[in-house]
Amino acid sequence: MEDRGGVSTAHRRGQMLALIKQREFVPVTELSERFGISGVTVRNDLDFLSQRGHVHRIRGGAVPRFALGYERPFEETAAQFTEEKLAIGAAAAALIESGETILLDVGTTTVAAAHALVARSELTDVVVFTNGLKTALELESGIPRLTVVVIGGTLRPLQHSLVDPLAAAILDQLAVKTLFLGCNGVDLAGGVTNINLPEAEIKRRMLRIAARRVVLADGSKLGRIELAHLCPIDAIDIVITGASADRDIIASIRERGCEVVVAE
Repeated sequence: MEDRGGVSTAHRRGQMLALIKQREFVPVTELSERFGISGVTVRNDLDFLSQRGHVHRIRGGAVPRFALGYERPFEETAAQFTEEKLAIGAAAAALIESGETILLDVGTTTVAAAHALVARSELTDVVVFTNGLKTALELESGIPRLTVVVIGGTLRPLQHSLVDPLAAAILDQLAVKTLFLGCNGVDLAGGVTNINLPEAEIKRRMLRIAARRVVLADGSKLGRIELAHLCPIDAIDIVITGASADRDIIASIRERGCEVVVAE
């Protein structure tokens, strides 16, 4: 089969996949114009690529589905979904009250939450524990309104995170009101998952000591399952995601009794 430009369907899909991998995200409208095909045909092509594990479908287009176990550096992921992460961070910070004790995980979206916490100048006497060096540095300008406690451990350069052996020992002595958890996947069947094992164990311990568990995940994470299982959807109180998230997945998560906030 050929499109109106004389390109075979298989070749077009290959070009489409190469473009998505290069750009990280290309909207349906642009793909339609580039290949001279309808939006319906573009969505069919993206569904085809998604079914074969090449891309992850999100609202308005698709993003690459990286090979299992492939972990990208903090600096690389920070450049993607930037505005969406800022909106998610602001929605997360809005949940916090003065006098609260919270736990902030590692990751680019949790750093956005840290930025938003500092911006809330009316907040006082908030104690923030974190195992993320980037997160701690983002919070530094909020001192003394915020007390920032960095959990010790072995440094992982990819995410600038602190993990076992010391991090687990410290976490086991804490109890916090709210956890803002980063992750690589949120799926109805697969639950909340992470791409690397060292951080996964720390995240599980975080989940155990928090009274309120809030997952921060941009739209590309919804419907995705990665290597390490952290917890089922039922164990999460709130998922805060962004405008690119698939509405059907959001609805299915809500049906399981988990609150979903779409930050826009």
